[in-house]
Amino acid sequence: MTEADAFFHQRADGVFVGNDPARGPWSVDHCHAGPVAGLVARAAEVEVGAEKQLTRLTMDVLRPVPLAGIRVAAETTRHTRTLATTRVTVHDLDDALLVQATTMHLAERDIGPVPTPQIATPRVEEAEAGPFAIGAGRHDLPNFARLLKTKYPPGHGFGPGPKMIWLRTPDLVAGEPTSPVQGICALADCGNGISWNLPATEMGFMNTDLTLQIHRAPEPGWHAADAISHWHGNGIGMSQAVLFDAKGPVGTALQTLTLFPAS
Repeated sequence: MTEADAFFHQRADGVFVGNDPARGPWSVDHCHAGPVAGLVARAAEVEVGAEKQLTRLTMDVLRPVPLAGIRVAAETTRHTRTLATTRVTVHDLDDALLVQATTMHLAERDIGPVPTPQIATPRVEEAEAGPFAIGAGRHDLPNFARLLKTKYPPGHGFGPGPKMIWLRTPDLVAGEPTSPVQGICALADCGNGISWNLPATEMGFMNTDLTLQIHRAPEPGWHAADAISHWHGNGIGMSQAVLFDAKGPVGTALQTLTLFPAS
């Protein structure tokens, strides 16, 4: 994998610069929020350390995030033997606040087998390759939707409404390993792009936030989202998704949407 194949590369001064896979569907100059969520998770995990698992990430997207360069910073707001919390911010190179986020991390411990509901798990071996669910977007440059690997389970495929897809994403930052939670962040922010009710050429459905909850660290490789979007005539919507790896469910993702008809 080359440096350009990852979502971002990091300059010597710490600035993250977006590559083609990080470009979003709405603007040629701005990032898809999923890779940005990965950078938020990365900063929080570095801040807290590996002894606790990131279990919740809540992110507000206040302004479009430029591909040209961003800075990410995290600070601990609480740290005990049981839990840790952080505040993470993303600024552009003019120091404008673009994203603010909080995270929760919990200590893991072995308590033995416990009962839990059994949910049918899709099998990636049965899925077939297809175009990413959002379709063309609003521009023709290489971007997130055009460069990622996508598969559909039997009975699902490109089109409007609720659906499930499998996604395989590149490394988050060139030249370094991607953690399990960082690796699923991009998919977590795709619920609106998976389950749209009109194509992006007719209706914009940009999310203003993301809440990701993880109850088990995802296995690397292919990840799936089973998503539905609720739209309303007041210009506001919501997307919700259950996230899977090959072994079963690992978490959920929620997004609030702002809807804007094509002019």
